Amino acid sequence: MSSKSANNGKTKNAGPYAFDIDNPVLPPEIAEHALTSGGYPYDEELKKKTYSEELVELQLELLKLQEHVQKTGARLLALFEGRDASGKGSCISRFLERLNPRHARSVALSKPTECERGEWYFQRYVRHLPTAGDIVLFDRSWYNRAGVERVMGFCTPAQTEAFLRDAPDFEALLVRDGFSLFKFYLVIGREMQLMRFHERRHDPFKRWKITDIDLAAIDKWDDYSRAQHEIFKRTSSALAPWIVVRANDQRRARLETIRWVLFNSDYADKDKRAVGEPDAKIIGTGPDYFKAQ
Repeated sequence: MSSKSANNGKTKNAGPYAFDIDNPVLPPEIAEHALTSGGYPYDEELKKKTYSEELVELQLELLKLQEHVQKTGARLLALFEGRDASGKGSCISRFLERLNPRHARSVALSKPTECERGEWYFQRYVRHLPTAGDIVLFDRSWYNRAGVERVMGFCTPAQTEAFLRDAPDFEALLVRDGFSLFKFYLVIGREMQLMRFHERRHDPFKRWKITDIDLAAIDKWDDYSRAQHEIFKRTSSALAPWIVVRANDQRRARLETIRWVLFNSDYADKDKRAVGEPDAKIIGTGPDYFKAQ
């Protein structure tokens, strides 16, 4: 099976599939297995009507949570990590959709400037942490160092090792200082990633999302898997555990990330019926979840 450069986006080494991202026809075997790939526990997407009804209820609860955060001067911080095309931005946009944008925002940093490369690694992220009364969601975070930078060779092994050593201490400082910290890691199956890449390539409204880094990721699935599992092993702690989200179905992933934050937060007039309980098939923490591909 041929494999050409990620920069030209032609036929890629995609496991058992000959995947040409420029071919407008997605191989049917990829489409057929996308939803259940990676051991996903549901064989149907959540119905749109059910999703829409639950989303509205959860977003109403988020408004209550935001009011509590503002009144108490709390600082809520959530990180959204995962493979390319895992749905991080989608989860963040639904989370923020109905909140007051003056006190709730997302952060998605581009590659560091020359000045930032000379700083303490965590320094440019610290600038964007929430002040009292605010909610901040990171679309990728300091974990770039142990993920994409490591896999793509943008940092040295020594820099990766220093990060994996220091990240738990950095996060412990945040939590001890009063931050409510949620670390979400979205996992998807290989076929689902290929299908989403293909959709981005051929949808004119999504084409901006596909980058050379995304294309290179097609050939580096195993490298990202190894990085992912070391992140779980080295940086999940009692104070700042990783929360794994099985994200092949974007609707379920959006609901469950919001639900997890609400379920694990105290605020006035909380409607426990509306919040419900997190779906253990989709979201959780600990060794069993860390095995997710």
